[in-house]
Amino acid sequence: MTVTLQDIRDAAGRLEGVAHRTPVFRSRTLDGRVGARVFLKAENLQRGGAFKFRGAYHAVSRLSPEQLARGIVAYSSGNHAQAAALAARELGSTAVIVMPADSPAAKLDAVAGYGAEIVTYDRYTGDRAAIATRLAGERGLAIVPPYDHADIVAGQGTATLELLDQAGELDAIVVPVSGGGLIAGSAIAAKGLYPGIRVIGVEPEAADDTRRSLAAGHVVRIDQPHTIADGLAVPSPGELTFAINRELVDEIVVVSDDELRETMRFAVDRLKLVLEPSGAAGLAALLAGRIGRVPARVGVILSGGNVGAARLAQLLA
Repeated sequence: MTVTLQDIRDAAGRLEGVAHRTPVFRSRTLDGRVGARVFLKAENLQRGGAFKFRGAYHAVSRLSPEQLARGIVAYSSGNHAQAAALAARELGSTAVIVMPADSPAAKLDAVAGYGAEIVTYDRYTGDRAAIATRLAGERGLAIVPPYDHADIVAGQGTATLELLDQAGELDAIVVPVSGGGLIAGSAIAAKGLYPGIRVIGVEPEAADDTRRSLAAGHVVRIDQPHTIADGLAVPSPGELTFAINRELVDEIVVVSDDELRETMRFAVDRLKLVLEPSGAAGLAALLAGRIGRVPARVGVILSGGNVGAARLAQLLA
């Protein structure tokens, strides 16, 4: 493993007093519907509105003072973009963020609000990593990728480290999957503490690149996905994250866009929590029965809540 439980603990030390120690919510209604005790880790209440701040801040904080003075470049559909922009600002650096032109307005506005320069591209025809690499070379910027980096994985793993400290031993954790950084860090933290715990990932039906990759035994690339869960719409997992997840993740399940909408509605009506589609994926898998027999004590990472009021109303209409 290129990332260890100790790396995640070290990342937690760097994040202490900077990232929020987000609350864990319970719901009797939810427990009754699922038939288990469910512990919801509310990363939608994290700084920047998503778990991504953990990894981004940890990675940027490990750069040299000289590199911080030159700045960073990141690429993301929104949540990592916000996290990297905020982390750079907090650490006295500057950020250039490569974002799809069709990113939700709330995410574009937030990135600009953190003082970052935004470079847009067409998510269906452009290559965001290539654009970031070009900018890094031209301007001497450090690339802070959204998931395929050991410091990012270690930072993301601190969410599950906290969850297990708050909830105690769990039988399973359910985690949304995009490029695989969150579930990789979660799996390392969870299995490092409780080797028997099940780690279950959730992808949109249209963006099941990790499920296909694990089934094939190698990284599989799919066409650019079309799903309301823009934060999970990547065409392939990372090389580092795939290597970790192949060893530690027990199962990947998928949810439909309609199931994501219904879960967002449930979160507002019954939990009084606002989730973006990507952030609702883990809970959607439970509510839609995608996991099958749910164990007695299960944790869910609610990974983000970055959805504007107009977009939320549109999705739930």
